Amino acid sequence: MHDATYQGRLHYLQKQLMADYYAELTASAEGNGAPAAYLLIGGNPVELLRAFDMLPVYPEVNALQLAVKKNSLGHIQSAEDMGYSTDNCAYVKADIGMYFAGRKTPFATIPEPSLLLCNYVGCNVYLHWFDHLAEYTKKPAFHLDVPFIRTASGRPTREDIDYVMRQLHQLIATCEEITGKRLDEDKLRRAIELSSETGKLWSEIKHLTKHRPAPYDAYFDSVTMMAPLYCLRGTEGGLEFFREARDEYARRAAAGQGPLPREDVRYVIEGPPPWPYLRVFRDMFARWNAVAVASTYSTVGGLWEFGFAHDPDHPLESIAEHLLSWNLTNRNFLQRYDQIERYLDEWNAEALVIHSVKSCRLFSAGQGDMREYFTKRNIPTLLVESDLEDPRYFSEAQMRTRIDAFFESLAHRKLTASASASGDKA
Repeated sequence: MHDATYQGRLHYLQKQLMADYYAELTASAEGNGAPAAYLLIGGNPVELLRAFDMLPVYPEVNALQLAVKKNSLGHIQSAEDMGYSTDNCAYVKADIGMYFAGRKTPFATIPEPSLLLCNYVGCNVYLHWFDHLAEYTKKPAFHLDVPFIRTASGRPTREDIDYVMRQLHQLIATCEEITGKRLDEDKLRRAIELSSETGKLWSEIKHLTKHRPAPYDAYFDSVTMMAPLYCLRGTEGGLEFFREARDEYARRAAAGQGPLPREDVRYVIEGPPPWPYLRVFRDMFARWNAVAVASTYSTVGGLWEFGFAHDPDHPLESIAEHLLSWNLTNRNFLQRYDQIERYLDEWNAEALVIHSVKSCRLFSAGQGDMREYFTKRNIPTLLVESDLEDPRYFSEAQMRTRIDAFFESLAHRKLTASASASGDKA
């Protein structure tokens, strides 16, 4: 059963919420709003900023919005003219180019930061990004040093949690100095409560794609939900959006409604999407009636579907755990393999697609080994490459040929297996 209008309501709600958020950015840029703090998506401590009434600004989100609106290439080339290498992270180059173009974008005017909060999780390029922003803006930078997980269990040690918590106390002192306010512990607790409830709803939503058919595409439709999840986490508006999304997708799951007329293939996908060509990329899978039932990219900010929840009774400790272990970007490759294997098994998927990003070393390093690992386990695996931001690295014809060949091969494999099973019964 298929409902061609299923995206409309949630897309409309998301656009309303994000329009309000971008209006806040513009107001801050014009000196009529809250002081802005730049931070990163991966396992971030946004709840702490909300306790100081600081406005979170995400350079990654700004960069991807530039790409979606076909506005990134000029900024990338401007950064390259400044000396940034062609193989530098395209997010960084788009953001730097945009900053020197006056911070005006099709969706908002981006405010100058009062604080540059680099919650370093996994990517050393981001350290340099925020160091450069600090140099350009002449504003204070705070680097949260988040250790990699080094235990077999995949959980942080008590020493690591304490280490991050000590830095969070230092961050509180920095925010107090910048804002002239003392930490409002009631506001912090409320933000943690809202994040906890939001995370639980997001987890429920993620588990709904275990249904057949899946009620939504867990890669292309998750993008609609990821913006409120990251930009509005810890707010009443963000929580209400996820109540609406959970109810809508639960209704669709109960009614047997999927995002496509048929669900012929259930697959898992690794890596960020090519934002400048998101619709084109989606159509390449839809024409094969292929639905993503899980995606690693939708967990860059948190792994709520595997059991994490912020704890209002232990706010700083839960923020530290989120930074350390409950997000994709601070996981090693064996942990990422385990995550994908869980998706393949528990979400009943039959194939893996890896979108390797040319300018993103964090995601692309080791993905050739990842493909070999799953291929050896008899999981049909496709590796394709383009970029998440730079349109010069996307070849539509080449990408379509690779994807079509993969799904043709998968269809033949299924047909052969079915014929073999029929022969055995005979």
